[in-house]
Amino acid sequence: MNILILGGGGREHALAWAIRQNPKCDRLIVAPGNAGIADIARCASLDIASRSAVLEFAQEHAIDFVVIGPEAPLASGVSDALREAGFLVFGPSQAAAALEASKTFTKQICDACGAPTAAWARFADAASARAHVAQTGAPIVVKADGLAAGKGVTVADSVDQAHAAIDAIFEGAFGDTSVVIEEFMEGEEASFFVLCDGTDCLPIGTAQDHKRVGEGDTGPNTGGMGAYSPASILTPDLQDRVMAQIVRPTVAEMARRGTPFQGVLYAGLMIRDGQARLVEYNVRFGDPECQVLMIRLGAQVLDLLLACAENRLSDARVNWADDHALTVVMAAKGYPGDYRKGSVIGGLDAIRENGFEMVFHAGTSERNGQIVATGGRVLACTGRAETLEGAHRRAYDLVDAIDWPDGFCRRDIGWRELQRVDPQATS
Repeated sequence: MNILILGGGGREHALAWAIRQNPKCDRLIVAPGNAGIADIARCASLDIASRSAVLEFAQEHAIDFVVIGPEAPLASGVSDALREAGFLVFGPSQAAAALEASKTFTKQICDACGAPTAAWARFADAASARAHVAQTGAPIVVKADGLAAGKGVTVADSVDQAHAAIDAIFEGAFGDTSVVIEEFMEGEEASFFVLCDGTDCLPIGTAQDHKRVGEGDTGPNTGGMGAYSPASILTPDLQDRVMAQIVRPTVAEMARRGTPFQGVLYAGLMIRDGQARLVEYNVRFGDPECQVLMIRLGAQVLDLLLACAENRLSDARVNWADDHALTVVMAAKGYPGDYRKGSVIGGLDAIRENGFEMVFHAGTSERNGQIVATGGRVLACTGRAETLEGAHRRAYDLVDAIDWPDGFCRRDIGWRELQRVDPQATS
């Protein structure tokens, strides 16, 4: 089987690593890929948000299956163009991808199907948004309505902070978009991943990520500084209730509207007192959550994605090992603000990667035989073990083996879960 993965980040490296292990995968191409992906697949230069460019590439290279990693190609309708041409695709249609591309759309779906979520309001201008915040008070959540690469959300602790976030959005920080303002939900956030084929749904894992740049969950939001799986706060009973109260009603409402959802539905949940409310949906695997899911799932990932794309989820099963995984993101100093590109990363050649220790590349390229940083989030050092403590140790051993003075990471990934396991663990 000839397989094409669209994307070039840590998520796509993790997907490529898992898919490559399956004997059904004869040839793997990743566009555009990165320096780490190049070790296991062919990397190709391609405008992955262009419907015509992707379609032409898939036809020219006799691709059998396309896996779409990031949100931009989904929002631009690449999956629709491929399906219309007869290709097998993993990823929702452009219309269904509105669950991530528009916060307003998601809120309307939740209201229609009764899925529990935060109270909300949409504003098309800064003045009315500011007035709403002044009346409601803080803490409050300000979101760019459209795609923002995971960075368009401000949890404002003060009215002034909320006003600044509103002004930034309307001044074009995330393109031409409106603002959605939501009730602040207290609790603990967790991620729940479910494959959907338009009708059937199959839960495939839980995780928790660390959005804030600083230790102790401080500082500005990022695309994610680390994650672990599974998340014990999402108990089997709570997962069942989330499926019954949030996920399945959403999928049914999407089908009722004539836009069935096929792909991975990533539900960000706020959990308090054993109850869950939806924070938001993403329509692709999270990054860095994908890294911890893929290292736990391994080769079966390809079979699951194919079952989803071929509308066979009712017969599919997930074979989970009783294990844990944890990933630590190494980012360029200055991230999520201004950072320097082009710094050399050493020590990678000496790392022996396997099914328990993997360094997934995100923002890297090869220049003159050296690996250099080309992005903000650059590497995801990932460990798997029978216990979370073991996975934590393996991940940070990888971090410590890498020689990159221009990089940094948080040293407290997994702190909540580790404290649940051992209340004496330091936060």
